[in-house]
Amino acid sequence: MTPSLLLWIYIGLLLVGGVIGYLKAKSQVSLITSMVSAGLLALCALGLFVPGVEYALLGILVIVFSIRFAKTRKFMPSGMLGAITLLTLVGYAILSAL
Repeated sequence: MTPSLLLWIYIGLLLVGGVIGYLKAKSQVSLITSMVSAGLLALCALGLFVPGVEYALLGILVIVFSIRFAKTRKFMPSGMLGAITLLTLVGYAILSAL
């Protein structure tokens, strides 16, 4: 698996999460933020940003999801997305180092 493929898989999960948040809770904020985050990460995956920006974006998302999880104490969706984002960040770093 390449680092880029891992990033594309995460982008897909992020978009699906935003759509589910919109459909279940009518949360336009979830939809918009997932689209913006996925769009920025897609630009990183395409190599249109300076290398390393994807680490910052994933790190910011880990922090955001962690704060939301700490506030709500509900694993779904913020805890799950935080864990997936952290795994993606670590996996991306490992795959990039190989």
